[in-house]
Amino acid sequence: MKQFDISVLDLAPVKQGKTIHDTFQDSLSLANFAENLDYKRFWLAEHHNMESIASSATSVLIGFIANGTKKIRIGSGGIMLPNHSSLVIAEQFGTLESLFPGRIDLGLGRAPGTDGLTAQALGRNPAIINEQFPRQILELQKYFSKDNANALVRAIPGEGLDIPMYILGSSTDSAWLAAEMGLPYAFAGHFAPEQMDMAFKIYREHFEPSKYLDQPYVLACVNGIAAETSQEAHFLSSTLFQAFINIIRNDRKPFPPPVVDMDAIWSAMEKSMVLQKLKFSFIGNQDEIAQQIKNFQEKYQVDELMINSHIYDHQKRLQSYEIIRSATYSLSKAEQTIHNNC
Repeated sequence: MKQFDISVLDLAPVKQGKTIHDTFQDSLSLANFAENLDYKRFWLAEHHNMESIASSATSVLIGFIANGTKKIRIGSGGIMLPNHSSLVIAEQFGTLESLFPGRIDLGLGRAPGTDGLTAQALGRNPAIINEQFPRQILELQKYFSKDNANALVRAIPGEGLDIPMYILGSSTDSAWLAAEMGLPYAFAGHFAPEQMDMAFKIYREHFEPSKYLDQPYVLACVNGIAAETSQEAHFLSSTLFQAFINIIRNDRKPFPPPVVDMDAIWSAMEKSMVLQKLKFSFIGNQDEIAQQIKNFQEKYQVDELMINSHIYDHQKRLQSYEIIRSATYSLSKAEQTIHNNC
């Protein structure tokens, strides 16, 4: 099994009965906790017009989290680039990198992160997205380069800074782009598992080395819900299941507490749809989590696994990340033992 890094994706989830201020404090608490457990990075994702997710001003929230931590990398997973001017993003992340040198990542996606009407309010033009997205990435690379010093339009802060960029995707489109541009590729397996196999295959087979990266770098985002017992983990996972039912029903209300009986909430069709969308969800006790991660890694051989955990109770959420980290340590130890005995 290939060795891999492990990281955190946080959507800044808003929970029923809690405030958005509570959400941000919980995100900071999680980032500190993950830092102490030696998670590699902590990413926040841009979404809009959702009562359940508070990370709409992603760059601002990244600054808040980076200021409250010491060493863990903080970044976007991702900034939905067609929602913005390339220059503004270059300036924002140039500011972040200047404040927190060597700790800022810029993950970039092309999806709106919202509904169609809100996407229109953001100024997106869907007719040119597929052309606009790669052009904007090239613009960002230009703004961050030292060679742009003599240009009429410059990103200050931003110019001359080394800010790693990642291309995000939930289909095969961005796999082709990441391969062509020689950039790291992150796949949203936590909500769009259907094309992950093909996306990784395309990216690896067509990757072209660049000055940014000499070989493919694959990051997979999955759901992870761990507890001391398998029964408790499956109980806690009902918050995640309910959240996806709400998406299907177009009801983006704050995340609910867990329930004992999901069959009282979802229909057979909804259950099938939710379980398909949450195919890459690791749920269970430490041993079960370790086995699920091992099975996943033996198949996909990713460089990095990013865990998204929708758990209502904040302390249970922290505990989940601790158990998942312990599971990865046990896998590494087992692999090392096998290697030493060979």
